[in-house]
Amino acid sequence: MPARRLAVTAAATVLAAGPTALAGAGSAHATDDHGRASAVVLRTGLDVSLLNKTVNVPLAVSLNEVQAPNSAEKTALTAQLDGVDGGRPFSVLRADVATAKATVSAGKAEGSTRLAHAAVHVPGLPLLSLIEVEDVTSKVTCEAGKKPVATANLLGSVTVLGKKVTLTTGGPTHVKVPGVGEVRLDLSKTETTTRTAAASALELKVSINPLKLNVAEVEGTLTLAKATCESPAAPVTQEAAPAEPSDPADPVAEVTPQGAPAEEGLAETGGSSMTPYLAGGAVALLAAGGGAVALSRRRRS
Repeated sequence: MPARRLAVTAAATVLAAGPTALAGAGSAHATDDHGRASAVVLRTGLDVSLLNKTVNVPLAVSLNEVQAPNSAEKTALTAQLDGVDGGRPFSVLRADVATAKATVSAGKAEGSTRLAHAAVHVPGLPLLSLIEVEDVTSKVTCEAGKKPVATANLLGSVTVLGKKVTLTTGGPTHVKVPGVGEVRLDLSKTETTTRTAAASALELKVSINPLKLNVAEVEGTLTLAKATCESPAAPVTQEAAPAEPSDPADPVAEVTPQGAPAEEGLAETGGSSMTPYLAGGAVALLAAGGGAVALSRRRRS
């Protein structure tokens, strides 16, 4: 009797474990891609040609550039370049406010920048600013499963090479100053895809011929207040297909004609999704039954 009880208990345990294992098939699993974000207040890609040299001196400056998979923030207010103004430090940017922030969490990536009361200078023009702005901002948000959002704003006046200009979103603005150079400005550029976003408050293409401070020419690009992000991958959910509801018992419908094929699932696989658990129960019953027989023979002997 104890052996029989053991067999029944083992079989019931194996069969009961089947629905429990299937219940976990609908859980969500996050991927390893947690998203990315970056922000930079000022980025220059300029070539500075010197009068007494045959090669160009690259002016590559990034102010408050931050990148995250983790949160980061910078608030430096000046960027300097050494060795241009007679070996003295040359200030590329002065600003009252210059912040860049990048944050990434499990479901969202964000980047933002702000630049207020700022003046940008290039070598060869120590007293004349390349551009002056009152307030520029950019912000991007990339949230898992949602469309990314990118915004860039320019508030207040803009002065380029000493001239106040009016910028429009309809196209680039060109500013020419005889004897100094030319600047092309693109206002508030934003781009989005299904998972990425980018925003720049201002992008400048610069061509300056100052002939001062031993500088013959300055050419290249300059970007103010840029932020980018890439959204984390959306959680992947795997759910078991729901069972079709069965019709009420119908004696006529339940009769299977002679020679009719078996159910499609059984014909293809030889069993249903519960087959492994039934097989496990059978094995447990056989094992327990064998133990009972062996125990009975020992008692008789």
